[in-house]
Formats: sequence, structure tokens, C-alpha cells
Amino acid sequence: MIHVTVFRDSSRLVKGIEYKGHAGYAEYGQDIICSAMSALALNMANSVEAFTDDPFDGQIDEEKGGFTFHFTGTVSRESKLLMDSLILGITNIREAYGNEYINIRYREV
Repeated sequence: MIHVTVFRDSSRLVKGIEYKGHAGYAEYGQDIICSAMSALALNMANSVEAFTDDPFDGQIDEEKGGFTFHFTGTVSRESKLLMDSLILGITNIREAYGNEYINIRYREV
């Protein structure tokens, strides 16, 4: 199962996201859920870097199925939209394939 934690402040602005684990939908290297999660996350991080000046820290751990991304300063409207789009995509994958593959929780920071 992929465990997703979305970090938001008291005004519900998303400040970061972390996920770890493998979906277990198919064999390693063939799992479309893991592939979709990776594509969404990497596209969001690359888009924040390419289209905004917002500072962030991010890491990927392919072996453990891990992704970490946290804004380290102000979050622009553009970054908010990109992060909201990532969360929408993850939520849609979970709804399409089932809760047994992706768990999403929200944590206030």
C-alpha cells in the first residue's frame, strides 16, 4: 500500500506531501498505480521548479517507493494549483483502483 501524508497549515494551504510504499497492484516494475503516482509527483515537482520561484526540498527513494516534497518558503498561487492538482490526481487514482492501494491522510503543520 502507498501511504500518502499531505501537510497543510491551519488555513488548509498545502505545505508539503510525502508518500512511501508500493501499491502491490502488480509485479514490481509493472505496477500502473506506482507508475501513475511517480508521474504525478515528479511532474508537480518539476513544474514548481520550472514555473515558479518557490523554494522547496524534495527527495525520491525509488527502492522504497518514497517521495518527499516540502515548500521551504512562501507558496505562490501557481504552486498551490500544482499541489492541488497532484492531490486531485492521487485521489482519483485511489477512487478508480480502490482504497486498498492508496491511503491518504492529512496532517496540520
